[in-house]
Amino acid sequence: MQTTLDNFRERILAASASGIALQIQGGGTKHWYGQEVQGEVLDTRAYSGILAYDPTELVLTARSGTPLAEIETALAAQNQMLAFEPPHFGATTIGGVVAAGLSGPRRPAVGAARDFVLGVSLLNGQGQVLEFGGQVMKNVAGYDVSRLLTGSMGCLGLLLDISIKVLPRPFAETTLVFALSEADALTRLNQWAGQALPISASCWHVGRLMLRLSGAEAAVRAAKVRLGGEEMQDATAFWIALREQTQDFFQQEEEHGLWRLSLPSTSAALKLTGKSMIEWGGAQRWLYSTEKPELIRLTALAAGGHASLFRGGDKSIGVFAPLSAPLEKIHRRLKNTFDPAGIFNPGRMYKGW
Repeated sequence: MQTTLDNFRERILAASASGIALQIQGGGTKHWYGQEVQGEVLDTRAYSGILAYDPTELVLTARSGTPLAEIETALAAQNQMLAFEPPHFGATTIGGVVAAGLSGPRRPAVGAARDFVLGVSLLNGQGQVLEFGGQVMKNVAGYDVSRLLTGSMGCLGLLLDISIKVLPRPFAETTLVFALSEADALTRLNQWAGQALPISASCWHVGRLMLRLSGAEAAVRAAKVRLGGEEMQDATAFWIALREQTQDFFQQEEEHGLWRLSLPSTSAALKLTGKSMIEWGGAQRWLYSTEKPELIRLTALAAGGHASLFRGGDKSIGVFAPLSAPLEKIHRRLKNTFDPAGIFNPGRMYKGW
């Protein structure tokens, strides 16, 4: 793989010298996410392979171009998983998973993608290999930088090797369905969140609340009896479709865009017109709406959260929530430190830099 690394370094140094933008890409499954992509493609898939995997230590290390499917196959053979359930959206790579920082239905129960990244190495804009974190869960040196790189959309450098925490699959799992209004579903979800229940995922849409229970067989069985509801058949397919956004809700016309609102789970139903879906116990809300973007963002802000234009719509308004002046200063300083020539995915997160 040294030849591949040398090729990466040569391209990065040449791009930095000439000011040519590089579009870091693995499987290309999230080209629609963020602002418009630009620059010459730097394909990471040649840098592939699982470097180390110790099931007893619950840690796997892989090169950034390794297909996520390959990693999940290796984990499944040991009855383990990436607990934050990253979406594939196609033939994605582990580098794409970390760069996008997206988490699936299990996120409120176990944590976000950034909580599972133990260490990373990357090539910066000067062709230097930088290493942060480690390969064991007890190693916290540089851990904040590893978390920082998770969700950075490739704007700070080219991810190389990634060490990630894995977890055992639950012994038992079932999904219950309840007929509830949006307001009643939010009330129930917040009540249940304060109780000792093995809830691993939730989803409300059009009067139906789906609740997944995961854990020891006795705990799941007891929770099922306590909560009631109707047991869902083929629940695994439902949660995969939710994770991959292949359900009918996500196939709607995107002229006005699909908004992702991140809110406190205790937030009441929002007074915004449109079609919505709720996940993460109320903390993640999807919305198709003809409301003005300014109103959507102000409504989310008033509720204590923020709104992002996740897919489709007019990206000229800015995909991600605007940064405050102090945060923008920090972002720009980080960008200049890791990528002084500004060649990595310029403008992918925020226009102009």
